[in-house]
Amino acid sequence: MISAESVEESGEEPCILLDPLKITQLPSGESRAAFTESGSKVTANGVHDIEDRILRITGYYGYNPGYSSHRREDGSESHGDTAGSETSGENRFYQTCANAVLKVLGGLLVVLCVSSSWMGTTQLVKLTFQSFSCPFFISWFSSNWNILFFPIYYSVHVMTTQEKQTPIQKFRECSKLFGEDGMTLKLFVKRTAPFSILWTLTNYLYLLALKKLTATDVSALYCCHKAFVFLLSWIVLKDRFMGVRIVAAIMAITGIVMMAYADGFHGDSFVGVALAVGSASTSALYKVLFKMFLGSANLGEVAHFLSTMGFFNLILISFVSLILYFTKVEHWGSLSSLPWGYLCGLAGLWLVFNILVHVGVVLTYPILISIGTLLSVPGNAAVDVLKHEVIFSVVRLAATCIICLGFLLLLLPEEWDSVTLRFLATIADKKTEEHGEELTESSVHTRSRSRANGTVSIPLA
Repeated sequence: MISAESVEESGEEPCILLDPLKITQLPSGESRAAFTESGSKVTANGVHDIEDRILRITGYYGYNPGYSSHRREDGSESHGDTAGSETSGENRFYQTCANAVLKVLGGLLVVLCVSSSWMGTTQLVKLTFQSFSCPFFISWFSSNWNILFFPIYYSVHVMTTQEKQTPIQKFRECSKLFGEDGMTLKLFVKRTAPFSILWTLTNYLYLLALKKLTATDVSALYCCHKAFVFLLSWIVLKDRFMGVRIVAAIMAITGIVMMAYADGFHGDSFVGVALAVGSASTSALYKVLFKMFLGSANLGEVAHFLSTMGFFNLILISFVSLILYFTKVEHWGSLSSLPWGYLCGLAGLWLVFNILVHVGVVLTYPILISIGTLLSVPGNAAVDVLKHEVIFSVVRLAATCIICLGFLLLLLPEEWDSVTLRFLATIADKKTEEHGEELTESSVHTRSRSRANGTVSIPLA
């Protein structure tokens, strides 16, 4: 056996010392003191005691020199660290759950605001038509309010951030959407004119459809724009093909045909269906082009673009409104006779809807914005039945339900099929594990009972 004294005489450094193991078995305090002294005699390479040396040689649990167990007078520090890490982990978990709950609650609030603003806009248009039947002027007047989009964005940006930029500096920063050189007259017309024309056509056709159909029918037909967006994205943007979305598009087209068939393909009903489908088509084309050219724009750039489009509408689209006025297509009368209360309320609700749609995508889940648009259909139906005493035929109700169901199918994510299969596989695995645990418990119980009776149970294959 190798002792500490023989090590000093030979001058060789052993790998493992066994004497301290004997000393540690002694109960007396003197032997423990002798252990410390003998251990300190052999530490010539910076290791403080024999326990540190043994732990370093054996590599016990990622040991670091100087942190042996006997250096800690008690285990309170380790326990404190573990408890602290567990507490911090629980705090992070609770914070994550709280953030998710707040985001969902905020999303539900946004859904309610989106559906309310869009339903209010549709119903207010119907009220405005009772005293002022000029759909293009209403569309032009409401689109001019988009100029306020960037000032509202800048005001909120200044209140929520510490950056101190003047409105001109922020406007120039956001104008990089048009190019590195900023916005020029050529780019202003080239980029803004197509979107402004599509925007005006969408609103104008929507208002014309409201003159022919009920608010419920028009809002339901407008939901078909989601199917048109998928078809155009699949053809133009080469998006992923999804069979369920093709089914949803077919359902939307079926609903359109049934809605037109409800009154026999003639009269104002058929014209109204055509106008509503045209509004949905131009809206889909606007969104696909926006995704193609401005898909990477941030919220500030979108606010800049919508304000620029409102300015373009005020300057250039005004000529169309004047032409319609002088040709007696739309006669306004005197400015004092206009229903400014309805017009301003309508424009304000339309602006709120556009702000919620563009801002809500950033603040919450985009699917909630689409659900808010869809919920305007039952909302308009309730108002039409209770206030306007509209009676819906079975064909119209079936067409509305088919269109809404197709809209919901279009909201499914691209990986919904693989996610669903993984979810079902997980459930099946859990059931298999639970069944296996039940069999194991039952077999153990059977064996223990057999042993108690002096017999051995042999399970059958």
